[in-house]
Amino acid sequence: MEIGNSFILIVIKFVIFMLQIYMYIMIARALISWVNPDPYNPIVQFLRMATDPVLRFIRRYVPPIGGALDLTPMIVVFVIYFITEILAQFAARLAFGY
Repeated sequence: MEIGNSFILIVIKFVIFMLQIYMYIMIARALISWVNPDPYNPIVQFLRMATDPVLRFIRRYVPPIGGALDLTPMIVVFVIYFITEILAQFAARLAFGY
């Protein structure tokens, strides 16, 4: 395998790792939204800062169902899952040369 391919594989693995971390942050944000958390808690503030830009973007196109059920965190998790699967497939093809 060439050095260029090795570098690309490292970058892909890093991107997959970061996407998986963000997916867990998104899941934590969704779970915390069920319990009415303290808005001054540093963990809650971090989760909101990390996820609000993406959620606001998705909410422009997908409004809450019935005015109360917000599916945007689930949509983001599914999108992240599919992106990581596509990147993993690409990395496997690059590594094994097929």
